[in-house]
Amino acid sequence: MSKGNVKKCVLAYSGGLDTSVIVPWLKENYGCEVICMTANLGQGEELEGLEAKALASGASKIYIEDLREEFVRDFIFPTLKAGAVYERQYLLGTSFARPVIAKRMVDIAHLEGADAVAHGCTGKGNDQVRFELTFKALDPRLKVIAPWREWEIRSREDALEYAAAHNIPVTQSKRSIYSRDRNLWHISHEGGDLEDPWQEPREEMYVLTVSPEKAPDKPEYVEVSFEHGLPVAVNDKALGPVELVMALNEVGARHGVGRVDMVENRLVGIKSRGVYETPGGTILHVAQQALETLVLDGETMHYKDQIALKYAELVYYGRWFTPLREALDALVNVLEEPVTGTVRVKLYKGNCTVVGRKSPNSLYRQDYATFGEDTVYDQSDAEGFINLYGLSMKVRALLKD
Repeated sequence: MSKGNVKKCVLAYSGGLDTSVIVPWLKENYGCEVICMTANLGQGEELEGLEAKALASGASKIYIEDLREEFVRDFIFPTLKAGAVYERQYLLGTSFARPVIAKRMVDIAHLEGADAVAHGCTGKGNDQVRFELTFKALDPRLKVIAPWREWEIRSREDALEYAAAHNIPVTQSKRSIYSRDRNLWHISHEGGDLEDPWQEPREEMYVLTVSPEKAPDKPEYVEVSFEHGLPVAVNDKALGPVELVMALNEVGARHGVGRVDMVENRLVGIKSRGVYETPGGTILHVAQQALETLVLDGETMHYKDQIALKYAELVYYGRWFTPLREALDALVNVLEEPVTGTVRVKLYKGNCTVVGRKSPNSLYRQDYATFGEDTVYDQSDAEGFINLYGLSMKVRALLKD
């Protein structure tokens, strides 16, 4: 029995059990043609054999879109430039991956004349919000179908039974106990034994990074160069956005850099525990922040820290395509104009430590900052400054006399 008047639907497709089952479920329940769309965001081997899987599941066609360049250039780097970190630790790897996927889904819906879009997100998570707010922002006329909020399937066993009943081929490989999301920027781990926040993650859970205990005993130095707040070179070698992130992922992972274990507040009101591996992103964030300390005046840098918090919220909450985010980008671009220079970091046993920074726009003056003798700073000037700066405190104290 058809649930609604849908002729053609574009489905965000990963090739896993859930989305493989969604294809026939959509056809059966909505009587519509299903077109799959998979975004290559750097998840590697997960892309293998997807076309055959999609067609065997009943899709009429599949788009496999290489969105890595757009992902880094238009989503990762602006977020990095803003200094956005959600709840002190999370570098937003999954958060900004969803709007780039959803944006392309809307493009394909227009290209194919589709009247609906669908995703495989559960009703408990953040991703449903990120997908659907993007759909609303870019084409609110498209019907949104979220099977996990509609169907009777409640477990992996239910899904396997449905797949068997509809002759849908699924890979019967050993399933990880963790729910993972991987792209060029990071990999996330949730579920399984991580649901106990007291339980230390198992070392075999990690995918990208080597254990800090097993990392090289000798530190490695890496230099990252920036132009106007954007990374452009590693160790004096100019690299494009994708290549640069990949290069830093490799070196960071080798030294166990970028592991985060946190309990975060989901938008839907649930606390969840996530473990993230973001080796290259950690190096970039640390380096970019260090360069800012050299070239931004104090008031500007402190205000930018406030912007970073709001920017992180917008990204995490799925509000990428909003006027506020665009306005913050415009402000950040102005503030980051002088952020050009090079930062040297030391990678050792899971740590990424800044050990040097230089910039043609540096506001640091050794002749002013020195503890040695100088001829440019009259220390007696400080007395009048302190008298004025502390005047309100003095007046308040006099009232107590």
